[in-house]
Amino acid sequence: MATIVIETRIHAPIELCFDLARDVSAHAESAAFTSERVLEPGRTQGLLEIGDIVAFEGRHFGMTQRFVARITALDRPTRFVDEMVEGTFKRLRHVHEFEFNDGTTIMRDTLNWVPPFNVVGRLADLLFLRRHMRWFVTRKQRALKRIAEERAKSLAR
Repeated sequence: MATIVIETRIHAPIELCFDLARDVSAHAESAAFTSERVLEPGRTQGLLEIGDIVAFEGRHFGMTQRFVARITALDRPTRFVDEMVEGTFKRLRHVHEFEFNDGTTIMRDTLNWVPPFNVVGRLADLLFLRRHMRWFVTRKQRALKRIAEERAKSLAR
């Protein structure tokens, strides 16, 4: 099983960051660089809650790929977990954790996955999949940081 952990520091309240991370529209906006869009089945707008299903389609490795996940744990505003129920991976689990310290929210994303295709998948994981996953989540979280900090500034006015 492969794992990456990415931390992003955001100058915004923890509740705002937590809710943006589970907001379907904010997710689509922050992943727009892959032409990602929200699809049915599942929630297509609003905040994800425990038990919800959400489906996305985006371009990765030059192909359109579909990903469907279920929210399996949620403890606002510190943690929620989504797990793949349909997609390319054999297994994918994404833990979203939030801490607030000294005026800054630390958003920590931990992804664990089992790549597709046994031996070939492990080789692909070593050669490019892990790097792609890190790039995707880092870029997406930078966009979420921008959205959160802009909203926090407008709320402070």
